[in-house]
Amino acid sequence: MNDRTEQMDDLQLVALPTAVGCTEMFVRFSATEWNLRPMRDAAAQAGRALAQAVVGAVDQSSAGMLTARIRVAGPDLVIEIETPRVVRTPAIPDGPRVGVTELGDGRYLLWASLPLPGGMNASAVPLPRRQRRPSPAAAIEAAREPVNDDGDDVMQRILFGLSNTQDRHRR
Repeated sequence: MNDRTEQMDDLQLVALPTAVGCTEMFVRFSATEWNLRPMRDAAAQAGRALAQAVVGAVDQSSAGMLTARIRVAGPDLVIEIETPRVVRTPAIPDGPRVGVTELGDGRYLLWASLPLPGGMNASAVPLPRRQRRPSPAAAIEAAREPVNDDGDDVMQRILFGLSNTQDRHRR
């Protein structure tokens, strides 16, 4: 069996009640983007339950951070929440395997694993390949002729702007 992670996304959140909905939306979006629509609802429910377990175990006055992660590895879609708090494994209806793993250094990983549909393996999931592309506005700006500026002109404009600001505050 190949448990190699083929795709992963993560999101850092403050461990407050809003993290529950954000985690659910994050998992739902990733499952949709990765063409795992049949798993979207079950994955979102698992992500929500994991986030609720973490948020429920936190003192709201010192919430700290959590990292929500979703990945496709081997035959599974894995949803994980990394937290500095000890958390109990939540009961999630309708089946994903769940657990808590101590990572060391006071870090814990709460996870849920759902089998990919039809015996599919992670390498068979049609994942999007992301490329860095400039925004349309940045492409237009880059196409314009560069302004020849030796730097002194910029510094003069900054100093002029600052002196005008100081004059306005003196009045």
